[in-house]
Amino acid sequence: MKPGISDDASLGAKAGRAIGWSFASTALGRLSTLAIGIALARLLGPAEFGTFAVAMVALLAVLSFNELGVSLAIVRWPGDPREIAPTVATISVLTSVFIYLGCFLGAPAFAEAMGDPRATSVVRVLALNVIISGLVATPVALLQRDFRQDRKTIADLTTTWTSAIVSIGCAVGGLGAMSLAIGQMTGAAAGAVLFFWFAPQGLRFGFDRVQARKLLKFGLPLAGSSIVVFAAQNVDRLLIGALLGPVSLGYYVLAANLSNWPINVFSAPVRAVAPAALSRLQHDPPTMRRTFLSTAGLLAAVVLPVCAVLGGLAEPVIRLVYGEVWLPAASVLVWLAALAAFRILFELIYDYFVVLAHSRAVFTVQVVWLFALIPATWAGATTAGLNGASAAQVAVAGLVVLPFYLFELHRDGIRATKFGARLVLPLAGAAVAAGICAGVVALGLPDLLTLVIGGTAGLAVMALLGYRLRGVLRELRATGAQPAEPAPV
Repeated sequence: MKPGISDDASLGAKAGRAIGWSFASTALGRLSTLAIGIALARLLGPAEFGTFAVAMVALLAVLSFNELGVSLAIVRWPGDPREIAPTVATISVLTSVFIYLGCFLGAPAFAEAMGDPRATSVVRVLALNVIISGLVATPVALLQRDFRQDRKTIADLTTTWTSAIVSIGCAVGGLGAMSLAIGQMTGAAAGAVLFFWFAPQGLRFGFDRVQARKLLKFGLPLAGSSIVVFAAQNVDRLLIGALLGPVSLGYYVLAANLSNWPINVFSAPVRAVAPAALSRLQHDPPTMRRTFLSTAGLLAAVVLPVCAVLGGLAEPVIRLVYGEVWLPAASVLVWLAALAAFRILFELIYDYFVVLAHSRAVFTVQVVWLFALIPATWAGATTAGLNGASAAQVAVAGLVVLPFYLFELHRDGIRATKFGARLVLPLAGAAVAAGICAGVVALGLPDLLTLVIGGTAGLAVMALLGYRLRGVLRELRATGAQPAEPAPV
């Protein structure tokens, strides 16, 4: 047996199992939250949903940097990650506590700026999740490092269902937007208990100055980048809340949540495993590039048709599932489904650059994205409301962010033509699926029948693409089983 083959094969097997568990976890979680979201949307309505959305923007903002990026160091640490885990835990928890204090004091001003002073108390309760996130950052990173997605699945589903039961109970009791905040916090606490139990060494605190300097040197650029990533991905909500009010924000957030379904079901499992798998291939750049391209092609073959079907069936989906009161969200969903397709590919490229430690590229592209998005979204919202703001984001993604990412990939040795070639078939399949859905909607059939026909068409396109790309899947599986021969990229 040649040196390294056994280790690589073991890595491929672990990564494959981890992706399977991660996909199952995410799919079950998203199906659960979809059902829960439908119930809560019908119970609360656009106004209360918008108030919660205001608070959620604040939470997402601080979660983007609350542990200063140091937990990711556990995933790509070249030695035993347990030697840095206590220091990571200490940094994560201390910074999270200080950040929560800032959230508590700043909640009134934030809610006022977002046009909904009622959201102050919701922000303060929801932001308690920051502290919980800091506590579980190390255990979650250790599980990810060890490819223990099976244990993470149990904790994630516990979080989801605990949050759901508490939220629905509070909503029925008349607590309004606060129902969602209480449910989120309770679910996160329940999941945290399991993360502590499942992690290889639980939760241990300690502090090593030498390690802390190394961790902060690694994490701070990523934390800064994460802040910019958050701003680029959420400035739309900030602007819509401030310019159009909480009710419009409620419509927008409902559409955004639906458009995130492909991201969370298909992209999130890959992101949970890809950084750790790619980091093991850093010694073999040609194989690493080829694996990245193959992953991008297979991911696109699944998500592009899904996004096309979601956008094409937006109106019957909203009307049948959420009711007529939510119908203004349908036209927004058309745009955000297209944006989701871009974001899924961007996230994979982002993770690839993180593994390569190309922090400059990661940070620069997010800054460019943000500075292009702010004026575009403002102009779109003020001239054409929700639809204008949504269309502006798709334009920025396609005309600004994509060319920039392609340029950075080219600098790393991956030509745009190679990357584009992996997307030709998925794009063609998505176009066919979108055309079928548009034709079915135009017939004016009952919503349920429309969804059945359109969904079946999307599944058929995905099956054909999967069959056509079966050789690529075999190539990915074989990557860890045999030494890679350098190939021009």
